[in-house]
Amino acid sequence: MNDATLELIETKIAYLERANAELSEVVFRQQREIQALAEALAEQIKTLAERSQALQPGERTPSPEEERPPHY
Repeated sequence: MNDATLELIETKIAYLERANAELSEVVFRQQREIQALAEALAEQIKTLAERSQALQPGERTPSPEEERPPHY
């Protein structure tokens, strides 16, 4: 193996190490963003579930057809 070949291999390794470090940083940032969005989504789901529970009456309101007329 001559010096030129060795230098070419070392250069390629250096570029690959740099690319690997950059990709690792991108993945790390994306994971933080995904986690933040997941937490926000979980909070929204919780809020919607609570609102849905609050809107549901304890007893079912009869429809006009089921309602007894006032003279009964």
